[in-house]
Amino acid sequence: MPKNPNHRSKPVKRDEPMTGAMKFFLAGCVAELYLLIVRRFYVNGNARQQIAWFDTYFWVLAGVGAAVLVLGVVLSAMWKADKKRRVIGWYTAGGGAFLAVSALLIRALNAPVVTLLSVVVPVVMLLVILWSLYDRECAVALTVLGVSLIFVWVCRRRLSNIYYGTLIRVVAVVFLILLAAAAFLSRRAAQNGGKLGKVRLLPPDADLLPIYTACGLSAAAVVAALISVNIAYYAMWVLAVVVFALAVYYTVKQL
Repeated sequence: MPKNPNHRSKPVKRDEPMTGAMKFFLAGCVAELYLLIVRRFYVNGNARQQIAWFDTYFWVLAGVGAAVLVLGVVLSAMWKADKKRRVIGWYTAGGGAFLAVSALLIRALNAPVVTLLSVVVPVVMLLVILWSLYDRECAVALTVLGVSLIFVWVCRRRLSNIYYGTLIRVVAVVFLILLAAAAFLSRRAAQNGGKLGKVRLLPPDADLLPIYTACGLSAAAVVAALISVNIAYYAMWVLAVVVFALAVYYTVKQL
C-alpha cells in the first residue's frame, strides 16, 4: 500500500509556527521582567537609586546590549547556512537591540518610556503569536487595532504636553494616512488573488471586512483622541473590547 507523502510533513508544518510563537512568547516574558525590574529599582526607587541608575546602570545596559547585538549579527553571518542556528543569532541580536535601545530611551525620557514599553512588549508579543498561528486577515486586523490602541494611549498621555503635542498631531495625520493606505492595499491585493505585485499579502479567499472594520475604528479612535483626551479614554476601551472580541472569534474559528 503506498504511503501518503504528506502524512509526516503536515504535523511538522503545524508544529513550526507553534514553536516559533512559544520562543517569542518566552522572549517577551523576559523583556517584560526586565522592565519590571527597572520599574521597581528606578521608577519606584528612592532618589539615590534613581541617580545610580541614571548615571551608571543605563550606560552599562546600553553597552551590554550593543555587545550582544554585535554578537548576534556575527553568529547569524557565521551560521547563515544553518537555518536553526541562524535563528539563534537573530534572537540574540534582537535581544541586544532591545536592551540597548530601551536603556537609552529610558535614560533620555525617564519613567513614561518604561510605562510605554511595558504596554508595547506584551502587545507585540501577542501580535507575533497571532501572525504565526492565525489567518492573515485576522493578523492584519488585530495588528492595526493593537497599534492604534497604543497610539491612542500615547495621545491621551502626551497630547496636551507643550513639548510633544505638536509632534503627536503630525504623527496622527501620518497614521491616518497609513490606515487609509492599509485598507486600499488590502483591497488591491484581494482583487489580485491576495497578492500585491509578487508579494502575497492575503490568502486568495480573504475576508476584508475585519480589515476595513479595524481601519475604520482605528481612524475614528485617533480622531476622537485628537479632539479630546477624555474621549480618548473611552476610545481606548472600545478598541480593547474589539481586539478581545475579534481574538476570541478567530480563536474559536481556528479551533
